Amino acid sequence: MPELSHRRRLLVLAICCMSLLIVSLDNTALNVALPSMQHDLHASTSGLQWAVDAYTLVLASLLMLSGSTADRIGRKRVFMTGLVIFTLGSLLCSLAPSLELLVVFRMVQAVGGSMLNPVAMSIITNTFTEPRERARAIGAWGAVVGISMAAGPLVGGLLVEAVDWRAIFWVNLPVGLAALLLTLRFVPESRAPRARRPDPVGQVLVIALFGSLTYAIIEAPDAGLTTVLPFAAIALAALLALLRYEPRRAEPLIDLRFFRSAPFSGATVIAVSAFAALGGFLFLSTLYLQNVRGLSALHAGLWMLPMAVPAFLFAPLSGRLVGSRGPRLPLVLAGCAMTLSGVLFAAFEAETSNVTLFIGYLLFGVGFGFVNAPITNTAVSGMPRAQAGVAAAVASTSRQLGQTLGVAVIGALLASGVGSSPYRDAFVSAARPGWWVLTACGAAVLTLGAVTSGRWARRTAERTAERLEEKEARPTANVTAA
Repeated sequence: MPELSHRRRLLVLAICCMSLLIVSLDNTALNVALPSMQHDLHASTSGLQWAVDAYTLVLASLLMLSGSTADRIGRKRVFMTGLVIFTLGSLLCSLAPSLELLVVFRMVQAVGGSMLNPVAMSIITNTFTEPRERARAIGAWGAVVGISMAAGPLVGGLLVEAVDWRAIFWVNLPVGLAALLLTLRFVPESRAPRARRPDPVGQVLVIALFGSLTYAIIEAPDAGLTTVLPFAAIALAALLALLRYEPRRAEPLIDLRFFRSAPFSGATVIAVSAFAALGGFLFLSTLYLQNVRGLSALHAGLWMLPMAVPAFLFAPLSGRLVGSRGPRLPLVLAGCAMTLSGVLFAAFEAETSNVTLFIGYLLFGVGFGFVNAPITNTAVSGMPRAQAGVAAAVASTSRQLGQTLGVAVIGALLASGVGSSPYRDAFVSAARPGWWVLTACGAAVLTLGAVTSGRWARRTAERTAERLEEKEARPTANVTAA
């Protein structure tokens, strides 16, 4: 890719951030609309879980394929295709006449979304090559997640109150079209020096693993163990097959050697934990504020601001800290804040008091604001630039898988706890196991952030990068010798 001016690099960053904005805004705004959708489409708790997880599940399943495809055939081309499909899927979602069709159209959205975030991150990584500048760019990227968290509940609440939940999907149409036109004009094409071959077997195994695991978790409270056990067995079999099959391929969908790097492995598990906490937190909070407290969608969105504003404010600070001092400090701060927030809800029923509810939301927002930049930077830095798309896709997959599992597990625990009891009376006690799960997620961020960011961890990352670079150079050397 040709060297770009500073102004052009910033423009490319802004265009990539637009794609992240519509994907993130769509998710956060949709959470506020869940009670309205539940009433309009006569959906159960598991139906609401599928409205959220149908998107994140397909996204998680296809991200690595999209990342490697973009490296192979061109990042700009795949990015533009993703914008078209995502925008079309948003239009279809706004017209969905039933919950079943909404779930299908959310899947269409996700096919397009899978071509946006990891490919955009790969474009950013190849545009900002200087480590400190790249860390700042990733910090700005993380700030967009904060913007979506801040704006999403408010925008969603306003649209639900003024029109209905379908209007949430209309926001994506003009932003998606603008991002498409700007990409066509200003983003340069780039691809990996050597094309990676597709891995259809690995892709099918990933879909089987994620899909069957999510189905087993969501449907367990209603369908019972005898119905979901076969799906749990499929998930286990797919995982074992992946671990056996992928190392045998010269160019696997998931290069398991990436995980020899302790920072990369740590960032992957931290991403799953942090975004599982986010998915569960938004799911519980939205249902509590509207279905238990009886707040309108707009007022529920306003109550989300103590969480959303710190996430927006601390994300760029986290990026600067990563650039100047490394990932350990922001990860430790994130883990501490998220763990304290979870404890407030799990042990002290923070939602029953306005003061503790505010403090709990504030702490979670601070923690989430700090966590995103070190995850992304650790995942892509130290990897060969030719593998940027795949590495970024693994990081993005971890986020989406975490959010999928968070909604699935927390929703299943909530459904089991509520049972046949009156919803309002049983909610707080039924939600407590879920809050303990979110506390454990925060503790995982704290522990792994401290362990996988030290000197030993950096040495494993350096050794892994050297081995990967040797492998990339070996075919080229063989061709030259021939």
